[in-house]
Amino acid sequence: MASQLVHSCEFEVFGKVQGVNFRRHALRKAKTLGVRGWCMNSGRGTVKGYIEGRAAEMDVMKEWLRTTGSPLSNIEKVEFSSQRERQRYGYTNFHIKPDRNEHAPGNELLASSTSHNDSN
Repeated sequence: MASQLVHSCEFEVFGKVQGVNFRRHALRKAKTLGVRGWCMNSGRGTVKGYIEGRAAEMDVMKEWLRTTGSPLSNIEKVEFSSQRERQRYGYTNFHIKPDRNEHAPGNELLASSTSHNDSN
């Protein structure tokens, strides 16, 4: 029954990954694979995220993050946290979290309140 376990990890992609539709392509790839989680632009020019899914799909998604990305991206490296096993999914789908800097000044509380886990 080990194949029924959900695998998960965090990631951060370095290189030219902002302003090149990287997150939109990651969303499309994750949905195609059935991988769940999220991604977002970070303040330091990277794309961060969390993915969870079956081991085989996780391997494909991790390879995509390492080598493919969006057509205009230039991936220098990707860092992954240790892969963990879970009994069930924590997310219902894959989504893009809004950039904190996309919100108007003074809306920092709104941005931080949207960064919760949507598990249930």
